[in-house]
Amino acid sequence: MHNILFVCSANKDRSATAEHYFAEHYPNLNFESAGTNEKICFQLGTTFISQELVTWADFILVMEQKHKQFIHAHFSVRSETSLRVLAVKDIYTFMEQDLIVILKKSISPLFDSLK
Repeated sequence: MHNILFVCSANKDRSATAEHYFAEHYPNLNFESAGTNEKICFQLGTTFISQELVTWADFILVMEQKHKQFIHAHFSVRSETSLRVLAVKDIYTFMEQDLIVILKKSISPLFDSLK
């Protein structure tokens, strides 16, 4: 079973939506999500990214290039871990239909290949 980590800034909207949606539709995969802004994650009570999560993940799917840069600057990423930038702007709310459509289009082919 593959482990997939979604990452955005606050783990409030984009990555949380991705985790929630895909966990429901791909029960054969493990999903987690986290944010890169420690202060906001602490204020909101959301998950701040950790080395433990980065090590756990087989695939790290980040919403923006800055999230990939943050991970490389602060954590050791296993060489076999796939780290991809999804290029999803920070303009969506949790479980917004437009966000789900974008996520499905960019991610479903990957997950379908892992079945």
